[in-house]
Amino acid sequence: MSLLKRIGTQPPPTTPTSSTPTPPTPTTDELRRRQAPPPPHDTYADLKARLQQKIVAELDPKLDLSKQDQVRLKIQEMFDAFLAQEEVVLSRTERIRLFEEVVAEVLGLGPLEKLLEDPTIDEIMVNGPRNIYIERHGKIERVSVRFESDAHVMRIIDRIVSPLGRRVDESQPYVDARLPDGSRVNIIIPPLSIIGPTITIRKFAKKPFTIDDLIKRGTFTPEFIQFCKACVEAKLNIVISGGTGSGKTTTLNILSGFIPEGERIITIENAAELQLRQEHVISLESRPPNIEGRGEVTMRDLVINALRMRPDRIIVGECRGGEALDMLQAMNTGHEGSMTTIHANSPRDAIHRLETMVLMAGMDLPLRAIREQIAGAIDLIIQIARMRDGTRKVVEVTEVQGMEGDVIVTQEIFKFEYAGMKDGQILGKLKPTGIRPKFMERIEAANIFLPPQIFGVDTRFFV
Repeated sequence: MSLLKRIGTQPPPTTPTSSTPTPPTPTTDELRRRQAPPPPHDTYADLKARLQQKIVAELDPKLDLSKQDQVRLKIQEMFDAFLAQEEVVLSRTERIRLFEEVVAEVLGLGPLEKLLEDPTIDEIMVNGPRNIYIERHGKIERVSVRFESDAHVMRIIDRIVSPLGRRVDESQPYVDARLPDGSRVNIIIPPLSIIGPTITIRKFAKKPFTIDDLIKRGTFTPEFIQFCKACVEAKLNIVISGGTGSGKTTTLNILSGFIPEGERIITIENAAELQLRQEHVISLESRPPNIEGRGEVTMRDLVINALRMRPDRIIVGECRGGEALDMLQAMNTGHEGSMTTIHANSPRDAIHRLETMVLMAGMDLPLRAIREQIAGAIDLIIQIARMRDGTRKVVEVTEVQGMEGDVIVTQEIFKFEYAGMKDGQILGKLKPTGIRPKFMERIEAANIFLPPQIFGVDTRFFV
C-alpha cells in the first residue's frame, strides 16, 4: 500500500472509553490564568544594564573624568550608536531619562545623583538597596528611588571612598567621608549593618543660609543677631549646643561671619563644613588612620598645633573628645573670641558634656579644677533645637557667670516662649528674660553699646 493511501485511510480517532480517564473541567480561575498574558519582562532595566556595561567596557580608561562635558559627549556618541544597533525605539522622555541614568552610573553616584541635585533635600539616608529616605524641611519621607542590589550600593560606596584613598570592607566596615561638594557621608556595611550597606549623607549647602533667611524661618530674631554680633566683635568665647541636625554648624557659620576682617582665623573640623568669608582663614581637617592603621591626625593634635600658628581666633567645628581640654586652655590663655559646637540638649547638659570630654583627655584633673577651667573659658552658650514641626530655633541663650563653691553659675538671657500650634507649625518667639548679662562691661569696653531694650530692660532705669 502506498504512503499516500495509508495517510488517507487512517482510522478516525477513537472516542474515550470508560477505561480512559476524562480530564477535569478547568475552573473559571484556571481559565483566566491561561488567558492572561505572561508578566512583562523588564526590558528597560535589561537595556540599561547592557548599555551601561558596554559603555564602561569601551570607555577610554585614560579619559579625564574631571572634564565632565567632554565625557558626556563621548557617552552620548556611544549611547546613540548602541540604541541604533539594538534597533530600540524610545520616546524622547524615555531616551533622556535613560541617558541621564547611565551617565549617573558611569560618572556619578547612580540613583543618588538626583537627590544630591535637589536643593530642598537636607539629608539622604540609604537603608539597604530598597529603602531610601530623605529629610526635607525637617521632615523625613521615603522616596521611590532604588538600587538594584547590595552589590550596586557597594559599587557606589566604592566610588565615594576610592578617591579619598579609603576602603570599606569587612576589616573596616564603617567610615566617615566627604563628597567633592563638601557633603558629609557616613557609611556602614554588613556584618555591622544587618539590613545591608547603609549610607547617610548630610548635604552641603551650595548657597549658605543668610541671616535674613534664618530670621524669616523663625530660627533667629533681629535682637538675637544684634546681641550675637556684639558678643563676637567683643571676643567672647561662645559654645553652640544642640542635638543632631539642629543647625549648630549653620549657626556657627553665621556667627563666624561677624569676626572682623584682619584677624587670623584657624578652623578645625572632622569634615570641613564651615564657609567663612573672611580673607585670612586657615582651614584644618582631621585625618583618619590609613589602611595600615597609621597616619591618624586627631582633632586634639590639630588644636594643639593651631596654638603654634599665631591665631587670633580658633574655631573648632565640633568638640567630641579630649580636644575640649586644649580648647578650654586656649580660651583661658589669650585666644579669646573662640567658638565651638557641642552635642547637648540644654546649656547645663553642655557644661556636663564638657566636663566629661575633658576627662577623656586622660589628664587626672580634679572635678573642681575642670569646672574652674570651663567657668573661666566659656562666656556664652547658645542652645538650638529642632522642633516637632521640623523647624530649627534658638531656644535659650545662657551666660556662664563663674563659680559659686563647686557649682558653675549660669543665667538665662533669652528664652524661647512657646505660644501653641497653628496649621502644624509651632508658634513662639525667642524673648529676653529682662536680665542684663554681666559681660556687658566687656562689650562696652570694646566700644560697643547695645540698647537696653534688647534685654527687655525698662529704659527708665537708665535715664
